[in-house]
Amino acid sequence: MWIDLTRRSFLSGALAACAAPALAAGQAYRLEPSGSRVAFIFVANGIQQTGTVPIATADITVDTANLTRSSATVTADIRKVRSNLGLVTQAIKSPELLHADAHPIVRFDSTRVRLGAQGRISDGAKIEGQLTLRGVTRDIVLDARLSRPAGSAPDDLSVLYISLKGDLSRRDYGASGYSALADDTVKLDIRAEIRARA
Repeated sequence: MWIDLTRRSFLSGALAACAAPALAAGQAYRLEPSGSRVAFIFVANGIQQTGTVPIATADITVDTANLTRSSATVTADIRKVRSNLGLVTQAIKSPELLHADAHPIVRFDSTRVRLGAQGRISDGAKIEGQLTLRGVTRDIVLDARLSRPAGSAPDDLSVLYISLKGDLSRRDYGASGYSALADDTVKLDIRAEIRARA
């Protein structure tokens, strides 16, 4: 179970952490690979298919004094994509779709954080950014949720969970192969566990 974080809880955590500089505003975080992954969902031949890509790198800063100044740059290696069917995995990596040999790295760079109702970074928060996939960069908006582990103290921001969800069009990135078999829309479901850097 996650505990959602609001601007108030972040600020109270930041104030309580004044004696602990590691949790000051602009705190850098490192990725915990075992608790992180990029999942994608699409429909092929009328059947929902799923796959995952491990996150390769993450440069994440959470500004506890002003959450809108938080930022993230995340990469994943398409060559390590996995799906529930071997043939689907091969098709995803093929030149007709993601062309993993020529464009192995997918990259997301945040450009803006829009808080949700009552200053929440969940329940309506959005992260705007640029997604580079198959060598093509497009703007994308993701629904965002930031939370801390259940049972952790309000001022303990040493471990945080990030959830990002959104849709993309394959065609926008030139991954338009197998259009007669697979829908154009792909849903993203990104989850990351991050830990404050010392």
